[in-house]
Parts: sequence; structure tokens; C-alpha cells
Amino acid sequence: MVVLRLPSLSSLFSPSAAISRRFPEVLRSRHHVRRFSGVSAQSTAEKEASPETEPVRVAAQKDRIEDRSVTPRSQDFNAWYLDVIANAELADYGPVRGTMVIRPYGYAIWEAIQDYLNVKFKETGHSNMYFPQFIPYSFIEKEASHVEGFSPELALVTIGGGRNLKKNLWYNFSSQLVRPTSETIVNHMFTQWIHSYRDLPLMINQWANVTRWEMRTKPFVRTLEFLWQEGHTAHATPEEAEKEALQMIDVYTKFAYEQAAIPVITGRKSKVETFAGAARTYTIEAMMGDRKALQAGTSHNLGQNFSRAFGTQCSAVN
Repeated sequence: MVVLRLPSLSSLFSPSAAISRRFPEVLRSRHHVRRFSGVSAQSTAEKEASPETEPVRVAAQKDRIEDRSVTPRSQDFNAWYLDVIANAELADYGPVRGTMVIRPYGYAIWEAIQDYLNVKFKETGHSNMYFPQFIPYSFIEKEASHVEGFSPELALVTIGGGRNLKKNLWYNFSSQLVRPTSETIVNHMFTQWIHSYRDLPLMINQWANVTRWEMRTKPFVRTLEFLWQEGHTAHATPEEAEKEALQMIDVYTKFAYEQAAIPVITGRKSKVETFAGAARTYTIEAMMGDRKALQAGTSHNLGQNFSRAFGTQCSAVN
């Protein structure tokens, strides 16, 4: 058996300059792979959607599923993709617009991905945790670029326990949102747990579902709710944070090549495409059969953006 050996990515990107202070804000890194790596992230060519045409498009997709035929890939890649999912019984459409039901064969693929990556995460020092699905909206507001980037996709909770939460501002559950990603709540908890340099590095991983209010959806590519993992780490120096970000994109690259048999291009996102709130975003990009780029996994160096917003600090080494 031939094993593909990939070069270390540390030689491709240089770390940022060190920052020294008595009570330094903690450096943060974050990485994630969405659902089925390689067939999961969003095609940039499908960002815009028309709410008026969405029901017609979904109805056509359902009719194709019931027909059980497979459109030739050379004729219509999008139709072929949906036909394969239907005939392989990987997933079906949920009753709420934009949702899907992952069927046993589809979920078995996700379990295989979890089995492989869990080993890699633990080998690199990460521990699994779980954070609440509901996040105070005030957390999102603490990081300006973060709220700006996610605002159009947020799902807000307005009624709970029969109460109108928007009108009852005194009620503790007002202004909540359903988790679109977990940087804010993770950093809130990191602030409770990190007090000394001895508490660092702190490296955790979460397998969870997230919700983003997408206008145009497609099974496994973009759905209202989807499964993913997200790793979050805290470090004492910029060099350690950068090393972690590069290490994890290396893990994703090897997974894509050696496990999923998907060729990808590894690189750094442009400033415009950098994750909202991150200093740098590294990515693995695949190409679909219709020649559209597919972001298959990302690793972010968050710098001190979130630690400053949440006041995460630790005592320096004497």
C-alpha cells in the first residue's frame, strides 16, 4: 500500500511576531471540519438565492428523488449529485425548509470521519467537550467583525416558555441565538478557567450541530442545521497559536488525501474571505465536478481578538 506523505505546512507560512506583556491576552486558535469533509462546505457560486423560487427548486429535487433515476453526470452535475444521494439512501429532506434527515448509510460515513479524527485530535493534545446550543446575543456583539459576518445567518429565539422574550427584557433568557459557531461561548468559559500561564495551552474539541439561516440549500453542501466538529485552543504566545493552526490544517489535508481520497489545495484565505474575527484563515479547497470550488475544512488563527473582547488574561511567566 502506498501512503501519501505530505510536507509540513510550517514551512509555507511564517508565524506572527511575539507579543510580550505582564498580563497578556491569551492567543486563540480554532479549526473545524463540517459534516462530511470534502462534500460539506459551501460553494461560493451559490451564495445568492431567491425566496420566491426556493419552494419550486426543492419540489423539483423531491420529484427527482421519488423517480429513483440517476441523471448522467455529464448532462447535469447538480442533478446527478442529488440523484446519487437519494439512490444511495444517504439523506432525505426534512419537513422544515432547508433541513435534511441523515439516513443510516450517510451517518455511517460521519461516524467513520469521527473515528479517524478523534484519534488525531487526542494525539495532538485535544480533549472533547460540549457547550450549550443557546448563546446570549450579547456575546456575539462583543466582537464587532464577528457579529457583522454572522448577522444575516443568525437564528434568534424570541419565544420561550410562552413568554415573548423580546418584550420581557428582564427575563434571563432574552436575546438568545441558536449556535451558529462557538467562538464566543467558548471564550466566555475560557475566561473562567484560565488564570495562569500554567493553565495553558488549553485545547478542546466539540462535536456538535450548528444552525445558520441559509436561503438556498442543498443536502450536505448547505443546510439550515448541520453537523461538524470545532476545535478551540488557547495559547500563551503567537508562535504557539500559529503552530496549532498550521498543525490542524495539516491534519485535515492528510484526512482528505489519505482517508477520503479527495485531492485538495491547501493555502491561506484572502483578507476578504478570512473568518469573521480571525487574524488568519487556512483552508483546504476541493473542486467539484461542475468546476466550482468547495471549502472542505478550515483552521483559523484568532490572534487576540476574542480574548480581548472577553477579557481572557493570565499571569506571565516570572
